[in-house]
Amino acid sequence: MQGLSGTESVNLYEDSKHKFIFLAWEEREEEGIVQTNQYLILDDGDGVLIDPGGAHVFSRVLANISELIEPAKIKYIFFSHQDPDVTSGITLWLSIAENARIYISGLWTRFLPHFGVYDQRRVTAIPDRGDKIRLSSGTELEIIPAHYLHSTGNFNIYDPRAKILFSGDIGAAIFDRGKRYLFVDDFNSHVKIMEGFHRRYIASNAVLRKWLSIVEKKEIDIVAPQHGAIFKGENVKKFFNWLRDLRCGIDVLDDIYGR
Repeated sequence: MQGLSGTESVNLYEDSKHKFIFLAWEEREEEGIVQTNQYLILDDGDGVLIDPGGAHVFSRVLANISELIEPAKIKYIFFSHQDPDVTSGITLWLSIAENARIYISGLWTRFLPHFGVYDQRRVTAIPDRGDKIRLSSGTELEIIPAHYLHSTGNFNIYDPRAKILFSGDIGAAIFDRGKRYLFVDDFNSHVKIMEGFHRRYIASNAVLRKWLSIVEKKEIDIVAPQHGAIFKGENVKKFFNWLRDLRCGIDVLDDIYGR
């Protein structure tokens, strides 16, 4: 699995009516640009696009999607939080997926005009406690709170049919140039490219444990983050156990500020 380059889309789950798809990366890694992962759920002919990314990846993501579904059949677009690597392509997607409804934290709806979104009739503000998206097949995607991990208004998507958790920036890793891989194989080695991000961008261990108290009650086979590699099988448990004891954010203030 680790050998996959990520330059082709991969079905992380598939049955007769439902797919959860990783959308391919760019052929070439771009210098100085944050690497991002995009995902598409196909459900009985409808599409759910997850964290579609910034304007600079729009053409690539659109090409990936067009091989799988007509963009006009995208029914929902989910934004985990407000960062530009998640949302800055929003006006492009609203014009292409002209029937899609946007889901984003209620904290960030008032920021959307800064991305050119003035008409918010197609926007659903997610309440802090989370929400659900009911799909055509009857499957309900769960929108799970992940506040302060790292955004103050932050959410994950849990797909109970696929048993996949889209974790946003939780699980993010920063690849060395030329060394990216799609699935985590050697967890202990992978920690080395996760730790710096998590210690700096995650608010505290207490917040991680609150989140773990929610997600560990779910049946999860795969954790799919917005950056870096995907966790499967035993590496899901290893990842959660690593987070449980991680000191980060306000726990390491002296390291951040300097003593």
